[in-house]
Amino acid sequence: MADRRSGASRPPARPGCPAGAASHGNDDWNQIDWDKVERDVRRLQVRIAKATKEGRWGKVRALQHLLTRSFSGKTFAVRRVTGNRGRRTPGVDGETWELPERKMKAVHQLRQRGYRPRPLRRVYIGKRGTTAMRPLGIPTMKDRAMQALHLLALSPVAETTGDESSYGFRPERSAADAMMRCYTILAKKRSAQWILEGDIKSCFDRLSHEWLLDHVPMDRAILGKWLKAGFLDKSVLYPTEEGTPQGGIISPVLANMALDGLQRALRERFPGLHNGGATHRVHLVRYADDFIVSGDTKEVLQDEVKPLVERFLAERGLELSPTKTVITHIEDGFDFLGQTVRKYNGKYISRPSKKALCAFLRELRKVVREHAGPAGELVRKLNPMIRGWAYYHRHAASSATFSYVDSMIWKALWRWSTRQHPHKGRRWVARKYFRTRAGRQWVFTGQVDGREGKQWLGIFLAKSVPIRRHALIQGRANPFDPEWQVYFQARRSRARAEAYYDRHRHHRGLL
Repeated sequence: MADRRSGASRPPARPGCPAGAASHGNDDWNQIDWDKVERDVRRLQVRIAKATKEGRWGKVRALQHLLTRSFSGKTFAVRRVTGNRGRRTPGVDGETWELPERKMKAVHQLRQRGYRPRPLRRVYIGKRGTTAMRPLGIPTMKDRAMQALHLLALSPVAETTGDESSYGFRPERSAADAMMRCYTILAKKRSAQWILEGDIKSCFDRLSHEWLLDHVPMDRAILGKWLKAGFLDKSVLYPTEEGTPQGGIISPVLANMALDGLQRALRERFPGLHNGGATHRVHLVRYADDFIVSGDTKEVLQDEVKPLVERFLAERGLELSPTKTVITHIEDGFDFLGQTVRKYNGKYISRPSKKALCAFLRELRKVVREHAGPAGELVRKLNPMIRGWAYYHRHAASSATFSYVDSMIWKALWRWSTRQHPHKGRRWVARKYFRTRAGRQWVFTGQVDGREGKQWLGIFLAKSVPIRRHALIQGRANPFDPEWQVYFQARRSRARAEAYYDRHRHHRGLL
């Protein structure tokens, strides 16, 4: 019998499967057709996004119910939590899912009826650049899989209803888009000159549970259980009366949905003009809980914009940090997402911030100082760090900073090399560790195990990354909307072409 909702024939349900849940009749994890699983999940997500766009919330709930009880959704969720970096980090039950049989058993255990989440395991990690500690809540594997499953059904809604100027924790968007948006609203001569730097005080830890339960379109009972699960800290159970834990898979989307609507509130108060601008040049750029608001005068930001933002946040149980929320002139500059934005004689310049640069070099020097193995392993540790940092800042005016970083790294590696052989001369150390590669001299190298045996690996140079302006994503673009698929395919093709071009030039020694 054909299923009217999915357009496909419905196989008979296995014993123990919830009614309406798709089943492949396959108990072998290694034999799952992942292409079909992804197609099934994608098809339902597209339908959820379409129903959300049309305002048919009854259909949205029905499709979410179908997705969260489908075999494809469950296997997709289990694969996600067993394939990410935290797959070996257990919750309070100490369990991890590594064997295929255990993963398949977990698929059958993902049921809403009788589900009760376990408390979170509280751990603390250091905040970058400070000595403060950030609390994280680690759910159990089963709770992570349940969150990933319901996230599949919630993401299309969040993407369809989200603010156009929100770029954090969203598919197909990145910090580069947020920085490019800053350029579009601040770079012109007639752009706004004043910036409200917003900092929300403990955003994840203070979100109102009542607001989330009333406004997040998902299973209210499941969401309430997650929010009230509590956490274990040193074997002591603490209740959670507010906030969503940092560390949960679904927490970033919940925080995004809580902050969505700020752009709409600003537009209603400062509507658009005939030339496409906004009254008093008020524009919002937000990345997760970090945001800036532009304005043409300090008084507008202080007397009108800031009170509006405070009222918006108060409804959600949040407030601005009084010490970190400041109003700055563009010529004095401000730090946003690890970069300093400033106008010099009317020219817009963004470059890696001093704070981000110092934190990065501090981390690199620590790795070099504590490494006691061969040079090749040190290069293998450093290269991903250097490459990732350089590619993050490649869209800013970073050429001089990249050269400085390479110089500091070289000095740290030279000190490491001389410490390894205190009784050898400098010429001997230079011949052992520094070689000529691709036309460059004094490149720190070491031997590593490769596909063809031992091979030489050189340190990655930050200045080899070309500076290239980022193409800003369109605000209305929705990855779950079929009308935007051609647009996203073109963006991915461009990104692949740029990556190929960079690798080709790098291997030929032209960078």
